[in-house]
Amino acid sequence: MSSNIRITRICQYCCKEFIAKTTVTKCCSDYCAKRLYKQKQKEIKIQKSDSETSLTKNEFVDIIKSKEFLTVRDMSRLLSCSIRTAYDLIAKGKIKAVNLSERKTLIKRSEIDKLFK
Repeated sequence: MSSNIRITRICQYCCKEFIAKTTVTKCCSDYCAKRLYKQKQKEIKIQKSDSETSLTKNEFVDIIKSKEFLTVRDMSRLLSCSIRTAYDLIAKGKIKAVNLSERKTLIKRSEIDKLFK
């Protein structure tokens, strides 16, 4: 069935004006329709990735907050600073830390809390 309807529309992809033969037409050509579809799929993937990333970040912070002893890396993530800054805080004596071995330094959670009091 064909229709005698002629509607002036604006393409949702290229923003050019065109004459649509149906009321549901969104794009001026097949090319624009395919590009619009890919653009929407890309936006959906980006939104999904962003939401997963924010969930992972929040989950990680919750895990760190529940620990009694933190590593230097955990402390830097909790304070949102670099690892070098965390080591500088320890070297200056602002935060007390225990060096268990050459590669393992632990900080008590209460020491970080004292830093902000």
